[in-house]
Amino acid sequence: MSEELSDLYQEIILGHNKRPRNEQVLDPYSYKAEGFNPLCGDRITVYATADGAGKLDRVTFVGEGCAISRASASIMTTQVEGRTISEINKRIGDVIAMLSQADEPEMDLAVEGDLAALAGVRKFPARIKCATLSWHALRSAIENRSDTER
Repeated sequence: MSEELSDLYQEIILGHNKRPRNEQVLDPYSYKAEGFNPLCGDRITVYATADGAGKLDRVTFVGEGCAISRASASIMTTQVEGRTISEINKRIGDVIAMLSQADEPEMDLAVEGDLAALAGVRKFPARIKCATLSWHALRSAIENRSDTER
């Protein structure tokens, strides 16, 4: 990755941390789950509502944590809103795989948007859990809907 691209990705991460999208408690909600990383103390709660067509029409988060966990949660909300549960599950799997793979993924900022910025986290293995925390929480919320519906 070029230094210019690396700088741009860092700016995107810092921008989402400073001005996170969709950071608020959602009430009422259809889905809710908390993610906690005891190694660093990051804590994210994800909320979502579903429309009548089976799509998540609103996804929000609240929490405390490092810039990477907050930016990833912000990016996640923008990536999944308006998608079906199956589309979201696929997206979650793709993001977790992208962050976990050894080879540098082919990601185009023009195609993937801000999600491409998360690819840089792979250079710091200890931070991958920070970047995937909200994605795992969303997966848990979807899987445990009956326990969280409100």
